[in-house]
Amino acid sequence: MTWINILLIIIIILSLGGIYYIIAFNKLNDLKTKVLEAENIIDENLRIKYDALIRISNSLKKHMKTNKNYFKEYEKLKDMKITNFDMDRSLNEGYTLILKMRDDLNLEKDEELNKELENIKRLDEKLTAAKNYYNKNTSLENAIIRRFPTNVIAKIHNFKIKLFFDGKDMDDEIIDDFKI
Repeated sequence: MTWINILLIIIIILSLGGIYYIIAFNKLNDLKTKVLEAENIIDENLRIKYDALIRISNSLKKHMKTNKNYFKEYEKLKDMKITNFDMDRSLNEGYTLILKMRDDLNLEKDEELNKELENIKRLDEKLTAAKNYYNKNTSLENAIIRRFPTNVIAKIHNFKIKLFFDGKDMDDEIIDDFKI
């Protein structure tokens, strides 16, 4: 082999390596972008759901015969530093409380209340879709980050393993992550 053939082989190998590097880096960035988009959709819908639950709770207070504020802890949620998962969980508990109070106060025929509750159902559908999209893309991103040689590229560009929406870490020793 002549030195020109050796040089040509080295150039081809480096070119193929560069192409692989660019493709892997772009794939990681695409997945990161999809995860961030899903996070934004989840954030936005949780805010909208929170506002709707507060409006409903204020409406229900007008119908209650007692001055007890059943929604005090839900009204403070926006000021608390909690994860989206915990916020989602708390809002679902608030929604369940509102449904129970609606039944207890015999407000099943209240059109305004039913309209707000229908909006929350639609928000929950969007949230479920966004959480599934987030988890799917997080799983794909984590798989690529763990795989050789893309793990080297991920390390160079500070891509980190992400937790799923519910905060589960599939790599830790804790087997009962899920809270009921």
